[in-house]
Amino acid sequence: MKNLLFTILQFLACRIVKKYNPTIVAITGSVGKTSAKEAIAAVLGAKFSVRASPKNYNNELGVPFTILGARAPGRSSLRWCGIIVCALTKILVRGSYPAILVLEMGADHPRDIAKLVKLAPPTVGVVTAVAPVHTEFFGSVEKVAREKRRLVEAVPKSGTVVLNADDEAVAEFASAARGPALTYGIEQEAAVRAVEIREQTTDYRLQTTDELGSVHFKITHNDAVVPVHLSNVLGVSHVYAALAGAAVGQVLSMNMVEISNALLKYVPPPGRMRLIAGIKGTLIIDDTYNSSPRAAVAALETLGNLTLPTGATRYAVLGDMLELGSYTEKGHREVGQAAAKQADVLLAVGVNAQW
Repeated sequence: MKNLLFTILQFLACRIVKKYNPTIVAITGSVGKTSAKEAIAAVLGAKFSVRASPKNYNNELGVPFTILGARAPGRSSLRWCGIIVCALTKILVRGSYPAILVLEMGADHPRDIAKLVKLAPPTVGVVTAVAPVHTEFFGSVEKVAREKRRLVEAVPKSGTVVLNADDEAVAEFASAARGPALTYGIEQEAAVRAVEIREQTTDYRLQTTDELGSVHFKITHNDAVVPVHLSNVLGVSHVYAALAGAAVGQVLSMNMVEISNALLKYVPPPGRMRLIAGIKGTLIIDDTYNSSPRAAVAALETLGNLTLPTGATRYAVLGDMLELGSYTEKGHREVGQAAAKQADVLLAVGVNAQW
């Protein structure tokens, strides 16, 4: 019964895509997918009718639900029937539909991306990074990279690939692109580039403002330069997300001023370097959604680089990183070494904390 529902759901999603022919922006990567999705949706939403994947709807169920504009019904037969009826109505009677779908595409197992791009053929493909995440199911980082590359290969000659130039593995995907490739990053080689990056926290002990901290930088592309302000976040990961949004905006003919203004509305997803006011004059950097060695080290570097009041203590509270396979011990040791450099106190929870 479960497999039958999956098949019906995917069939209906395919029919809706064919009927309404939206521009599909597909995003994949080992880390940074969801933040990039939110930034891209914020940018494009300033000019177009946009629907983006809610939460982490990035698999063989989540992508069809996003296409249908539905939420997962759980085990409710009535809700499943409602989704199917609504989908059939959209297919039989033409109604309103978003001009652009911004879809996150995850890959927990080999061939996952191949299935998703067949379901929702991308017009624009975005790849954020390749890292040792889900290596338990792939066996190596190289096999993870091969899976992410499938998204690039699925973008037609008439489409555009958007790649993180600062990730060596991702930058090499340009050779697999059938059409143009636009790069983003912080290094010199990127076409859409962030410069003059500055992070700051407010005096959160005074509680006089709703903004606990922010990231400021400028985006350059060709001869254009615009300032960008991201509120209540810290970390270079959000800079990369904003750059992905800016690059996709450029692909879809938005100007840099429109993009800069749109990024003011960027709201990072929960658990990804968001700032929370804690008790007794503390500031919490919430990066609890999920992690990988690369993401954890980046978060710790942000913690270590903060300018804090005299006498302040930096605490790193870390849990296990899962699904790393043979990379488990090495990955946790790398994070431990970073914590030793960047934090004053380390609190660790989980079996792999021993490393």
